[in-house]
Amino acid sequence: MTPADLSRTVLHAVRRAVDEDALRAPVPARVRVERTRPGGSGDYACAVALQLAGPAALPALEVAAILRDRVAAEPGVGRVEITGPGFLSFTLDAPAAGDLAVLDAVREQGLAYGHGDVLREEILQFHHAREVRAAVTAHAVRRLVVAQGARVRVSCEEASDPDWARLGVTVDAHGTPPVPLTGIRPVPAGVTAGELLERLGPDAARWGLLRPAGHDRAALGPELLVQGEANPLFRVRYAHARARALTRGAALLGFTAGQAPYAETAPGSESHAGPAPYAEPVPDSESRAQHTPGAGHAQHTPGAERAPHTPYGEGPLPYDGAARPLLDLIADHPGVLLAAARHRAPDRVARQLEAVAHAFFDFHDSCPPLPAGDEKPSAAHRARLALAEAAGTVLAGGLSLLGIRAPEHL
Repeated sequence: MTPADLSRTVLHAVRRAVDEDALRAPVPARVRVERTRPGGSGDYACAVALQLAGPAALPALEVAAILRDRVAAEPGVGRVEITGPGFLSFTLDAPAAGDLAVLDAVREQGLAYGHGDVLREEILQFHHAREVRAAVTAHAVRRLVVAQGARVRVSCEEASDPDWARLGVTVDAHGTPPVPLTGIRPVPAGVTAGELLERLGPDAARWGLLRPAGHDRAALGPELLVQGEANPLFRVRYAHARARALTRGAALLGFTAGQAPYAETAPGSESHAGPAPYAEPVPDSESRAQHTPGAGHAQHTPGAERAPHTPYGEGPLPYDGAARPLLDLIADHPGVLLAAARHRAPDRVARQLEAVAHAFFDFHDSCPPLPAGDEKPSAAHRARLALAEAAGTVLAGGLSLLGIRAPEHL
């Protein structure tokens, strides 16, 4: 169960309580579920009972008890506790299955991971000044809300700057609209599109305009072109390129995230290399250690019990340690995109991509997805490769929403 799934589950519980007349309150449009803070209880927490207590004219603890019984009965939820003044804390069943659900969603949806139809009922109109930062911001916001199902029309106060097209900006209409429209009004950049394109090029220019919050000034200096980790844009794009390089490297070694790294041999038969071993996960703490021949692999024995099969290997997935923060960020990505769309804030997407890139490199250095030296590919490598590929997809999809290219080679 992903965070988005849990949010829908809680919202469904609220609707059931209202339909059954156990709770008399308006059903919220959505329910926010957050990861439990350090020292807290469970995997996730939700303050919906506090939100509904006033309208329901009931104590928050009583509202929480009404919802707890309904959420606890849902599949995938192991335990629901009430903490503090009325917070609901959730412990999920089978965390490995939840991890797989996240990776499967990324694999199936590709660059559209995190897109949805929550805003499908909305028809929006945005209006902005004839200024490059306002134009680029309006274009990015259009991409974000369309990715959540909305229909959008964008207009500009005056005729467009011809150089905007080189920044990927399109405008549907010009002039003052007959009725006031929602305005996109970030702090002006103080330069023209032509000047930015000449100094920075389209990708760095768009990042420089979109990365700061709209109320902050945009830093548009030569640091945006630095090819080093001090430049957040380079770090994000390099993380994506590195993830793609891992896929290519794995292919050269004869395995993929979705394919067993060893050919199975029938019981009692052997190849020239000897019996085919099961590819069992190598603990993260030992991933860089030198293993003696056969260590980390159980030899094939006729009639031996097989571990439960998953799409990424045999047995449990090694998504702990440095892998956990990265997987959590990937799981949270749909919620970030929806919040960025609702708040007309593309800077939230940029910050999310920076966090994913940082977690990716921590994971990459601590849990190498590719075997080193004479080490053979194992299920641990396949699982790590699956996570690395998911990170690369999230980075590419996020950059695409910002109108920025994600090169496979840097």
